[in-house]
Amino acid sequence: MHEDTPLPRRILLVTGLSGAGKSSILRILEDLGHEVIDNPPLGMLDEIVARAERPVAIGVDSRTRGFDASAVLAALARLRVNPALNAELIYATAEESVLLSRYTATRRRHPQAVHGTVKEGIEAEIRLTSPLREAADVVIDTSDLPPFELRQLVEARFGEWSAGGLDGLTVALMSFAFPAGLPREADMVFDARFLTNPYYDPALSAMTGLDAAVADYVANDPDYAEFLDRMAGLLELVLPRFVREGKKYATIAIGCSGGRHRSVTLVEALARRLAQRADSAHPQDAWPVVIMHRELARQGRSSWRWANRPRGLAEPTEQADPQ
Repeated sequence: MHEDTPLPRRILLVTGLSGAGKSSILRILEDLGHEVIDNPPLGMLDEIVARAERPVAIGVDSRTRGFDASAVLAALARLRVNPALNAELIYATAEESVLLSRYTATRRRHPQAVHGTVKEGIEAEIRLTSPLREAADVVIDTSDLPPFELRQLVEARFGEWSAGGLDGLTVALMSFAFPAGLPREADMVFDARFLTNPYYDPALSAMTGLDAAVADYVANDPDYAEFLDRMAGLLELVLPRFVREGKKYATIAIGCSGGRHRSVTLVEALARRLAQRADSAHPQDAWPVVIMHRELARQGRSSWRWANRPRGLAEPTEQADPQ
C-alpha cells in the first residue's frame, strides 16, 4: 500500500453468547479508541458506519431488534465490499457450565429464556448464533480467561498499533491438550505427542514445561532439536506469506497429551526463537509474539504474556474488568 493511501477503517461486529463477555470486549475496544454502539437495529448498521469517522465496534446479539444470523452476515458482506473498510466479526463464547454459573451468580434473566430455564436459553442461543460462530474471524472463549488477560488479548489483536505495517501481524503461540479439543482459532497445529513424556517420571509429573527440569527432560529427546528447527523454519517460510495476504493475527498451536509438559516446553522455545529476531541486525523485521498456555489457564495458572511486545504498545496495568 502506498504511504499516501489511507489505511482501511476498522469496523468490528462483536457478537456471541449472552454472558460470554461481549460487553467487556466492547468496553476494551472503546478504551482502544473505537466508537462503540451496542445493539443498534440491524437496519441501521450501514448508516452508522457511513457516519463514523474513526474505527467502530458494534455489538450485535440476540437482543438486537430484528436479529437474525443471516441478516448479520449479509450486513457484514456489504461492509466488506467497500475497500475503504476492514470489517471483521468477533464471536464471544464460553462453556455452558461457565455461562450457567455466571447467570446463577448475577440472577439475571437470559434473553432467550423468557418462558424456560437458563440452560434452555443458552442452548437456544447457541443454535441461533451458530452461523455467526462459524463465520467469525476471531472466536474468543472467555471460560478460563481472567478479565486482565481478556484485555491483553483484545489489545494484542485490535490495538491501534496493529492498523498497519509489519507489526500488524501478531503471532500467537498456544500450547494445548489434544484430548481437550483442537483450538478453534489455530491457523497451524503441531503434534508433540511423539516426544518422550515427562508425565511418567514421578519427579516431573506435577511440574510443567515452565519448570527448567521438565524443559531439560523434553529437550533431551533425540528428535526434539530437529523438530523445533523444522517448526521454526516452516514459520519463517509461512509467516511472511501471511503478511502478504493481509493477515493480522496468526495462531500457531502445539499440542500434547496433557498440554502441560511437552507442548508448553516447545511453545516457550519457539517463542524465544521468534523473539530473537528483535535482537537481530534488523529488529524492524520482528513479529510481535504472544504466548498462551490453554490447559495451564484452565488450572488457574497465568496463561498469557508477550514474548516480544509490539512497537508502540505500552506496558499493561492490571485492573478489574468484570465479565
